[in-house]
Amino acid sequence: MNRSCVRACRQGLILSFTALIACAPQQFTTLTVYESPHAFVRLEVDRNLAHKTGHSHPSDISPEQMAAILNGLVFEEPATRLPLYDDLSRPRRHPALTEPEVALLAPLLADALKKAGPAEIVTFYSSTSRSGGQRLVTSGGLFVEQDDLHLLLANYRSPTNFFPDPGVADTMDERLTPLRSIAPQVGRLEFEPRSWAGTPTRGTFSAWLQPKRREIIVRYKLVQPPPLNQSSPTATP
Repeated sequence: MNRSCVRACRQGLILSFTALIACAPQQFTTLTVYESPHAFVRLEVDRNLAHKTGHSHPSDISPEQMAAILNGLVFEEPATRLPLYDDLSRPRRHPALTEPEVALLAPLLADALKKAGPAEIVTFYSSTSRSGGQRLVTSGGLFVEQDDLHLLLANYRSPTNFFPDPGVADTMDERLTPLRSIAPQVGRLEFEPRSWAGTPTRGTFSAWLQPKRREIIVRYKLVQPPPLNQSSPTATP
């Protein structure tokens, strides 16, 4: 069976199951592109489609373009940082992803978008271990609408042992819900250069735009990968 037939069969199954999982509490994975103990990239049914036609998938974004997009994500820490809780060794404004994270995720996300169907969203997860069994989680999703790549960041370095209520632990496995924030999200996500950034349309994707979830829109066809000797955006204090 050729690749186009396999894709058609998978998309038919996705559309059949979309209605059945509308009330399910967790995401529905349709394809695992990559998985390890500390990271994964998956395709999942997008239960929050804003229109019947679906996303502009499959989409052709090269790994080099995706790396340039990920390197353009800039995180700005809150103006007030506490020495006991925040990493003061990093500048307040710095690249959101590390070079190893970009090197791992860029080709996987580009490949996932090529395999995605109109009813699917690409999800990603990356974690780093800390003392005491704690992990810091960065996770979210992305999809394409016409010439715009939408990147949703549900978690940025979120601790896995965060208790929303005193004495009450969160028992849901964060690996099963990469689009769910597991801790309060502080700070601000931006994109550089601004000439590549798109503008959200009021009322579009309203189901996704929750207070604790960040969204970046990139006009991906304008993205030109930098020369090999050019680094990511410079961090500033």
